[in-house]
Amino acid sequence: MTIDDAPRDALRGGPRELLRWVATGAAVSRADLSRLSGLSPSTVSQRVEALISQGLLEEAGAGRSRGGRRPRQLAVPTGGAVVGAIDLGAHHARVGALDLSGRVVQARTLPVRIEDGPEAVLGALLAEVATLVGGDPAAGGGVVTGGLAPGALRGVGIGIPGPVQHSTGRIVSPSRMPGWNGFDVAAFCAGRVDVPVVVDNDANLMALGAHRTAHSELDHAVYIKAGTGIGSGVISSGRLHRGAQGSAGDISHCRVVADPAPPCTCGNAGCLEAVASGAALVTALREQGVPVSDLTGVIRLIDDGDRQATALARQAGRAVGEILAVVVNFFNPQVVAIGGRLADCEPLLASMRATLYERCLPLATQTLLIERVAAGQDVGITGAAHLVIDHVVAAA
Repeated sequence: MTIDDAPRDALRGGPRELLRWVATGAAVSRADLSRLSGLSPSTVSQRVEALISQGLLEEAGAGRSRGGRRPRQLAVPTGGAVVGAIDLGAHHARVGALDLSGRVVQARTLPVRIEDGPEAVLGALLAEVATLVGGDPAAGGGVVTGGLAPGALRGVGIGIPGPVQHSTGRIVSPSRMPGWNGFDVAAFCAGRVDVPVVVDNDANLMALGAHRTAHSELDHAVYIKAGTGIGSGVISSGRLHRGAQGSAGDISHCRVVADPAPPCTCGNAGCLEAVASGAALVTALREQGVPVSDLTGVIRLIDDGDRQATALARQAGRAVGEILAVVVNFFNPQVVAIGGRLADCEPLLASMRATLYERCLPLATQTLLIERVAAGQDVGITGAAHLVIDHVVAAA
């Protein structure tokens, strides 16, 4: 069993939790960690030494004495080790370098053309990671060492806007990514960087980033990513839940409309993505004679109070709410949060919220939080970074 698969209770005082307590300032010494975890001082010391040997923690001087020897303070290194993160979308990618506490050091947004294919897109984004962390993108293999000390880059996390078999890093039947089906992202990247590469679906990484940033005290949560496409990530017992093959949370192809219904990119009709995604709103407005070219144009129309665009946004919110009502009744999360570009669309959010309250059992919504993801545009790369940090800690 890996650290990602272990139940939450079994991980109390585990290496990742010790690292998190130091990173958040909840603990600054071994004594603090022993108190928070309930573990013996010798066990805590052993785990801390392992984290120090991996460069994940460091001793930062002596703390205040409480009557005995002054305790050695602990800190997460911030001046050297970093992780690279890529949050790939259909038209843009957010690329960042983050420290081992998950704090963004540098980040930028780049235009991409997903139809250019995996080699071209991923090759360019890996080169951008190398530039962010001080490397030389023209150097060829091992591009990540550049201006940093050897081993400064500890890994790269990548979010893909399509189904990913997490155990292999391979993309499986993506609906909006021509030329990407079956592509082994992990293997391709491993041939170009000399650090671990971890790959997951972009909605999962948004869920992980949002949960660690805003709801780490909650055990059960559902995060929806609504942009050009639509999907969700699930947190269960405080951990990202992927299911047997990595498709847990994929609500995009749940059916919400009976025939006749708009065709979906998956080959079926009436799927949630076909009626409620940003791409679906663009298509529906064009069919109504509204000259809109992309999701930005749709959001602008909604913000301006356009009647047709607002009506479609409300319909989309109801469709999302209908699917989420099943999820909420079945899973009983503590929070449902929506992120992505459509999260700022108030008519959609209001309609989704109303449908949830209408369709869900009162017990399921009694204390349910329904809100926007608050972590901003860096939530995906934050999730990618935490995925890498978890991987490195598990290896330690």
